[in-house]
Amino acid sequence: MLPVARIRIPLFLLTAVALTACSAATANEPAGPKAAGGDDTPANVTVVPPAAGRQVTVKATGGTLARVRVVDADGTALAGRTDAGGGSWVSDRKAAPGTSYTVEVTSRTAGGKETTSRSTFSTPEADKVNKLTLTPGKNTTVGIAQPLSIVFDRPVTNKADVERQLKVTTSNPTEGSWGWLTDYSGKDRVDWRPKEYWKPGTKVTLEATLNGTDSGGGWFVRDYRTGFTVDSAARIVKVDLDRKKLTLLRDGRAVRTIPVSGGTPGGDKRSWRGTAVLMAKEGTINMNSETVGLGDAYNKDVDYSMRLTWSGMYAHAAPWNAAYFGNANKSSGCIGMSTEQAAAFYALVRPGDPFEIKGEDTKGVVAPGNGYGAWNLSWTAWQAKSALR
Repeated sequence: MLPVARIRIPLFLLTAVALTACSAATANEPAGPKAAGGDDTPANVTVVPPAAGRQVTVKATGGTLARVRVVDADGTALAGRTDAGGGSWVSDRKAAPGTSYTVEVTSRTAGGKETTSRSTFSTPEADKVNKLTLTPGKNTTVGIAQPLSIVFDRPVTNKADVERQLKVTTSNPTEGSWGWLTDYSGKDRVDWRPKEYWKPGTKVTLEATLNGTDSGGGWFVRDYRTGFTVDSAARIVKVDLDRKKLTLLRDGRAVRTIPVSGGTPGGDKRSWRGTAVLMAKEGTINMNSETVGLGDAYNKDVDYSMRLTWSGMYAHAAPWNAAYFGNANKSSGCIGMSTEQAAAFYALVRPGDPFEIKGEDTKGVVAPGNGYGAWNLSWTAWQAKSALR
């Protein structure tokens, strides 16, 4: 029986450690006759422990690798591939921080004899851990403009390494791209949006195989998986601030037109223009002008609030502005309407629906990181934001 070699190898050790399977014979005894047709001297098996951000490598000299199995303490295997000559095996993924692995290698001699050796190594705990927040939530149903958005807790300087681990699959052929941007919170963020609005009914899945990946600002110590469905109806909200009206289109047909009042022209109370995506239906919330840099202009509870940007633009009920609906833009930047119209409209839309806003006197175009403003970039400009372009 072969002895079992157990060693612990630090993650950052760069020197290869050789694990040589020994024969049953002692050093002073002959090894016995060789098998007919080949050399039965056991191969030298070397496990090269992973340096930071690298894969596990197993090499054999004087023979070939028949089988390699690398598993963690929970029994989860690191898959890998043996080269064409059978002399080297490399794991598909990187070893995770703070994890112990057992390596079991079966090598084959030129004469066909197989020998198995085992070893262990452990990787140190990550000094900094990066986590992420995924939007939309798992198993949700969203509108046709909802991007897949990831916000990271810590900086991501190795953007290409991270992006390579993000795989999006869709239930129908959908062209799309990742784009890196700065979230309104100041954190690093990457969004995946299709070239055009989603086809209704599309099912979307994200597999983020990040465990063991160094973001540059911290290590990921787990994988992530999420999925969502695009609604079967295509809704687009057209907002014309010059004509002071909002029109809801469903599958290309106008189903509701509402007189509104937008942001007051000529200053900081103007509305944004461009495409804003409905981020959330927040219901009744307190709105305080001091939180958006408008002094003490207002502090009130507002019904049927629908968030459009992180900077505070909403569509909502604004009964105090009833005289201006359809006549003048007199809000503090939001899109206001009557309580009755807001209640009906609130029931008809869902997060992910696009609001396509136009008007001559606005603050400018919604920025990509201010909510989900990626649709305000051309497809070419959005593709250029990928770290893999």
